[in-house]
Amino acid sequence: QVQLVESGGGLVQAGGSLRLSCAASRRTIGSYAMGWFRQAPGKEREFVAAASWSGGNTYYANSVKCRFTISRDNAKNTVYLQMNSLEPDDTAVYYCAASNQMGVTTTPEKYTYWGQGTQVTVSS
Repeated sequence: QVQLVESGGGLVQAGGSLRLSCAASRRTIGSYAMGWFRQAPGKEREFVAAASWSGGNTYYANSVKCRFTISRDNAKNTVYLQMNSLEPDDTAVYYCAASNQMGVTTTPEKYTYWGQGTQVTVSS
């Protein structure tokens, strides 16, 4: 079983940046695809970004493309989400997740392990 713990969330003004981290324990994430999702109040959880097991393939939601970057350091068992040019609509709880599939996937049901989430609030 993989345990995931997110960090790096906080309050930032529009146009600012944050970097989220997702530290894994109990098992190495080297054989898992990793993803970031978010959930805003009153809305369903939505896909943000994903990276294949090697990090060689990445995929982004259209709403964050060119602003967010997912990366992973398998040696440190950590996944990152660099968020630039943040907008108020990016306000949400951000979740890290691990999938047994090695390729990228945007479907929450394909992810087996989830972190508890970290709050990101972007003020206008």
